[in-house]
Order: sequence, then C-alpha cells, then structure tokens
Amino acid sequence: MAPADPFKPSDQPNSPIGAGKGIYPGRVVWVRDASATSWDGVTGHWWDDAHTDQKAVHGMTSRLLQNLTGKNERQAWDALFRSFNSTHKLGSSGYRPGERIAIKINCNQDRSPEWGTMASSPGSAPSGATRGGGPPRVAQNGLPSPHAVVALVTQLIEMAGVPGEDIMIYDATGIRNVGQPIRTRIRANSNPEFQAVKFLVGADYNLGGRMSPTPDIVNPVRFSKEELPTGYLPRQVTEAKYMINMALLRPHGMAGVTLTAKNHFGSIHFPNNGGWSPMVLHGSVMRTQPMGSYNALVDLMGHRHLGGKTMLYVLDGLYTAEHNEGSVFRWASLDDHWASSLLMSQDPVAIDSVALDLLRSEPRATQVRGNADNYLHEAAQAAKPPSGTVYNPDSGGTLTSLGVHEHWNNAAARKYSRNLGRKEGIELIASA
Repeated sequence: MAPADPFKPSDQPNSPIGAGKGIYPGRVVWVRDASATSWDGVTGHWWDDAHTDQKAVHGMTSRLLQNLTGKNERQAWDALFRSFNSTHKLGSSGYRPGERIAIKINCNQDRSPEWGTMASSPGSAPSGATRGGGPPRVAQNGLPSPHAVVALVTQLIEMAGVPGEDIMIYDATGIRNVGQPIRTRIRANSNPEFQAVKFLVGADYNLGGRMSPTPDIVNPVRFSKEELPTGYLPRQVTEAKYMINMALLRPHGMAGVTLTAKNHFGSIHFPNNGGWSPMVLHGSVMRTQPMGSYNALVDLMGHRHLGGKTMLYVLDGLYTAEHNEGSVFRWASLDDHWASSLLMSQDPVAIDSVALDLLRSEPRATQVRGNADNYLHEAAQAAKPPSGTVYNPDSGGTLTSLGVHEHWNNAAARKYSRNLGRKEGIELIASA
C-alpha cells in the first residue's frame, strides 16, 4: 500500500458542508468517564468486569441519551423513535412491539473461539497469535466493549420498552463472531427479555445458538462505481424496521479511520467475490485516494436498509485500539488514560466528523493518515459530491445530503459552528 502522510484537513475549521440531521440537527454528544475504565494494562483483560465499571457505563449511556434529546431516558427513546418515523414519513408514532431493531457492532477482531485470541493463518502472525505453531496468546485488541453493549440493550428493554425478541445484535462477516463476553453478560440478566435477545454472526465459534445470515436478493446494494459487484444484506437485517449503528472509535491502517460508516463492511455479501466479506470494497475506501474520489462508504451510508433505517449512531470508545489489528492504548491527549468515551448522534456524518477530530488530535493514533475524510465530504454533499458520482445504492433515486461535516476550531476549545452560535454545522455537547 502506498504511504500516506499524517491526516491534514483539506477544509478550513468551522466551514460546514451538508445538512444536519436529528431532533437537534448536527448534534453529537460525547461523555467521558475515566472511572469507568480501570485496567492496569497488565492484569487479566481490559474487558473483565474487574476493569470496567458497568454502573458507570450505564450512567454514561443515560447521560448521552438525555443530552442528545433534552429529555429523560424514557422520553428520550420515545423522541428518537418518533423523530425517525416522522422524518421517514412513517407517521409520528413511537416504538411498537413487534418492530425489530438490528444493532450492528464491529466484531472485526472476534475471529476465534476464545475472545481476544486472533486465529493465525499460514505464514502470518496477526495480533494475538504467535509464529512457529506455538499456542496463540490472548491479545488486548480492539473488540466491542461488552459493558457498552449491555448498557445499550438494557436501555432498549428497560427504558424504551422493546421486547428482547425484537432485538438482534449482529456482525455478518464470515470469519466473525459475537463472542461470549457479550452474550454471557446479556444472558446473565434473569429478566426473560434479556434471554430472548438474538445474535446473528458469520461464524459461531462458541456454538451458542447464534443465527447465520441469509442473503436477501430482493434488496441489493448497487454500488455507484461500475467495477464493483452488487452486494446483498442479511434478510434478518432488511426485515428489521430500525437499526442502531454501534461502531468503534478507532484508527484504521487502510482507511485512516473506522467509525460508523465503515462498520457496515460487516453487513455485506458478495456471492461471487468472497461471500460474507468486504474485501472487494477495500480499494474504494483507501486513505491514499485523492480528495474528490468515489467512496463505497457513501453507498452503504445511504442505502435504505442500512443508513436509511438507522435511528441512532453510537461510538464505543471505552478502550480504543491503535488500529484495526492493534491493541488498546492510553491516550496522551486524555491524561495518559484510556479514552473512556462514548459518543452518540442521529447524524452519521457529524458523529464521524467529531470522531475524526478526536483521533487526529491524539499523538498515539498514528494511523489517522491520508485523506481519511474524503468519504465525509462525499456523504455531506451526496446529491452533488466532489467526485461527480451519482450515488443511488438502492435504485431509489440520487441520495441527498447524509449529514453535516466540518472540523472544530482547535483541539483545545473543540468548538463547532453551532457551538459558536451559528445556525448551521455541528453542535458538540461534551460531558466529562
């Protein structure tokens, strides 16, 4: 792969493009609580209960919802469902039992029976494995936080009133699982609703009764670049009414960052190009592409069964990894502690823009390089993007703006346009 220079925005600070989404357009909320993450970096694993305070994570999630909507927890969920339905011309109703919710998490590093142990392949030694045929070691790599997933599911069941049988957590890529620490913590709740939560995976290493994806050939993803083949989504996803995109806050060695947009690399099936694998898309998301290039992430963000049905975007940054194959790291910019962060928004472009600013301002996030924000410029201006691409992934017509993009004024003040009293742009509400 061609080298890429450290990321440098092509646009000036506080120069918003696109249209903000949400009850409060362009609002992104960020909660950081250092007390939630106490791992010493040596003992056990970061995902152990002893090293993550579940009560603190519940509190963080509650604050996110209240700051995002300006309402208490129960009212917040009702407002989010009503906002989604109203925006999508589905009436003004809230959630109704029987309406399914798919939660997409990023299990890219969950590829073996033992959580955190990367399966090795001939001639390679990925993070978590040893060369020479020795036993694999348990890596401290970038997995979804089980405690963050539990907090979200608890909110849906106990505050939003969603039956457990209507909730599905998934990552459909063929080599990925939704590992035992997530499933075990959810099942540990004796409430029957938690026992009914479903799991959809590409590979059930733990033989835990998880479901396998079935391609839905009726609802294809037609990428807006002729060379790319048509992709398909899990039928279990297209049958859901709502989606929650719960991604990771993380740099990426190929794309520069992997946030909510790239999370859907774990949703795609290509019958003649690897099956449940996103590899055929890799060339179209590279950080080495020039600004104003086609980016497949925009097609995923705009498809009616992916971004089109997403009611909420969440970034899990409790313990963040240095890149997609790396171990978790402490942030020099956050008092040499873990990121200890969760972010939430209704605007996919805005939340990824804020996350990019956070990551590019962290000296140890060295893989945030090249044109990592090209897809954000394309998505914000999807109706008339800089590349000239006609983005129409579900044959429903050319996409309109998918959200608002800008960069903050500086890493110390972290002010976006709406924080400065302007009527357009991003509004960041940070709570620490």
